[in-house]
Amino acid sequence: MNQEESIKFAEKYLADLLSFFGVNADIISSYRDEVIELSVPSSDINSLLIGRNAETLRSIQFLISTTLRNRDAEITRVNVDVADYKKQRADKVAKQAREWIQEVLRTGDSYVAKLNAADRRIVHQVAGEYPNVSTFSEGEGRDRSIIIAQQSS
Repeated sequence: MNQEESIKFAEKYLADLLSFFGVNADIISSYRDEVIELSVPSSDINSLLIGRNAETLRSIQFLISTTLRNRDAEITRVNVDVADYKKQRADKVAKQAREWIQEVLRTGDSYVAKLNAADRRIVHQVAGEYPNVSTFSEGEGRDRSIIIAQQSS
């Protein structure tokens, strides 16, 4: 399955899955940084589709990605967003990360936060804006944390 077929398949798979929940939505799809981006507009079941701590959203992504892999698709990485939840979450995490970084710079003490992989990625990106701050992750699986530290000069 080539790139275009992979995107179309992922879009249809998500549409079929949503129809199971009674949602008939126009899914917006795009391809960026080797990831299929699928965006679902707001509906009356946003909270059901997103789930607690976005677990349902991650599960939907996993289903689509696994199915693409099983069909030998050229693209298998998928990002699904419902009602711009992920964008809003990313903005919130980035704001919090800047506050943590300012605290680290002010006190010199490291900061440790237990975050999921997507949120850790955002903190790493934000920290990249600060030349005198470094971040790294520690731990395994769900117990993985990010550490924000001031770089020694």
